[in-house]
Amino acid sequence: MKCPAGHDSTATDYCDVCGVAMPDGAQAVPAPPVDAAAPAGSECPHCSSANSSDALFCESCGYDFTPGSLPRRAEAAADSQATNISPPLEAAWVAEVWIDPDWYADQESTDPLPSPGLPLVVGLRNTSILIGRASKSRNISPDIDLSSDTGISRRHAQLTTDGSRWWVEDLGSSNGTYVGGAVDALPKTPVTPGQKQEVRTGDRIYLGAWTRLVVRKAAPGEV
Repeated sequence: MKCPAGHDSTATDYCDVCGVAMPDGAQAVPAPPVDAAAPAGSECPHCSSANSSDALFCESCGYDFTPGSLPRRAEAAADSQATNISPPLEAAWVAEVWIDPDWYADQESTDPLPSPGLPLVVGLRNTSILIGRASKSRNISPDIDLSSDTGISRRHAQLTTDGSRWWVEDLGSSNGTYVGGAVDALPKTPVTPGQKQEVRTGDRIYLGAWTRLVVRKAAPGEV
């Protein structure tokens, strides 16, 4: 099935390539048969990296497990990177990306916690914002790239706005998406996948092993 932007996608909710919503009644495209000589999930014969059991491409070098072909040239991969095709925002908004030690302790992650430091401020320029981890082999380029947090899924969550209010939707992530108030205890109930939950002023979005997001209007000159 092709998404409204013309990308081939196996997903029926959001495009695997650009994250745009798929049209109603979309039918999933069946995955091609896996070559027995190079089964998905095996050690990559090109770079020896380990991959997940459902991987069709090596996450490290882009080796195609199905036909057993070498990774595409870097120039071709760069040319195919998806861009955000949702309408641009008129007002200036940003997301503050924090490393939250309290959330990290609550998740009991075995990964070492990075130094918290100051937040990373990411400009939000479109009405639909993909949160996740980048993948060159799958052409996934999140607007908020949280690749340093291994608890984040490739396509983890989506932020949408009408220009004044914001909503967050979990895209079926492995570890869930949580929303809590600024003075509340850490949330324990994740956002229901596929359902949008409003993010009110001061709310915090928790995801992954240590990541906390705060969406706010940009200060003058900040974006």
